Amino acid sequence: MVKIYMVSLGCDKNLVDTEVMLGILAKNSQYELTDDENEAEVIIVNTCCFIGDAKEESIQTLIEMGQLKETGKAKALIATGCLAQRYSKEIREQLPEVDAIIGTLSIDSIERAVNDVLTGKNRDYMEDIDRKPVVGKQVLTTGGHYAYLKIAEGCDKRCTYCVIPKVRGNYRSVPMEELVNQASSLALGGVKELILVAQETTLYGRDLYGEKKLPELLDKLCEIAGIEWIRLMYCYPEEITDELIAVMKRQKKICHYLDLPIQHASDNVLKSMGRRTSREAFLERISYIRKEIPDICLRTSLIAGFPGETDEDVDILVDFIKEVRFDRLGCFTYSREEDTVAYAMKGQIPEREKKKRRARVMETQQQIAFDIGSAMVGKVCDAFVEGEIPNEADPDTRCYVARTYRDAPGVDGYVFVNSNRQLMSGDIVRVQITGQNDYDLIGTEL
Repeated sequence: MVKIYMVSLGCDKNLVDTEVMLGILAKNSQYELTDDENEAEVIIVNTCCFIGDAKEESIQTLIEMGQLKETGKAKALIATGCLAQRYSKEIREQLPEVDAIIGTLSIDSIERAVNDVLTGKNRDYMEDIDRKPVVGKQVLTTGGHYAYLKIAEGCDKRCTYCVIPKVRGNYRSVPMEELVNQASSLALGGVKELILVAQETTLYGRDLYGEKKLPELLDKLCEIAGIEWIRLMYCYPEEITDELIAVMKRQKKICHYLDLPIQHASDNVLKSMGRRTSREAFLERISYIRKEIPDICLRTSLIAGFPGETDEDVDILVDFIKEVRFDRLGCFTYSREEDTVAYAMKGQIPEREKKKRRARVMETQQQIAFDIGSAMVGKVCDAFVEGEIPNEADPDTRCYVARTYRDAPGVDGYVFVNSNRQLMSGDIVRVQITGQNDYDLIGTEL
């Protein structure tokens, strides 16, 4: 029995690839998946390279895991994912501890790669990045009650700061019947919340069917017994149709939550980024969405310090944040990535200044977030139970970590629920919000 340990770095889309690889390996009775790196004979690191910090983390993890070939039981180390795809040559030259490299669209070669490295055959597996997306049974790493469903691979946007098309290829949707089958299988395994992910979910189907088919896909997913919540991530505002909003209003299973990665609000910066939209277009879509779905929760992500960004551009962004009042907001400093158009742009901003601008954005959002959290006190909503924690304030009352429809796992906050009864992970319960603690809420089960 060969013990295999896997590390998954980066985004939730990468996590789906990890779970698919685990699913392939789990079918082989000769392999045993372990969560103890010191016991593993084969270690697999699914890497990320989206920004500089992610690259550093991936490289450091490969080095640390490689050391286990000397100090632990490890016999082989395999690198997969975006860093492996983008820098396969450099990994071969500078990280000799890596025995095999698997590209982003070659994850279905994982079993063959493990067999090869265990017999001393060190080679790379690099399929065409524009091949059909790999779909397979997922071994869930999320606890089993929610799961990410990757509905497409790659991207056609060609934003000037982004390397994704170079490591993931052009936009390719997964056929609808395959997604419905995958989601049905997840539901049979106990999954109650489906989180739809892709580089851009809103374009789903355009390449396969000649038009956007996300509304139709959502209707089909809502028919699956056992699925109670469906959450949408990575929805570009300029691609959100009235039909999509109508489906969200009509289907009770779809969370009133949208993740809108806008990156900036200054038209000058948006143009430099290669975004085909504008501040006014953002405002129009957001206004329409909120009119149609008044309790919608809007999340966004921003980039501070893009090349050529001026103080005036930052002022425009801050004013936009104050005007829109996003429920959830994250901001990253611009990462200068090789092989992107922005890498060679003039007006590169010093790291210290980028961090200063990011801090200003987050300080602006902080008060907005606290005000929105305070406004939730007294309201009643459903909460998805994640697990139980000790209740030091009142040992006689159970306390659970949960999420409302307003909270995507891993990126948003929690609601800490007090209850007089035993609850299980995956339960969905009615909760009255009674208080706030920074970005989190406190509530009582009704």
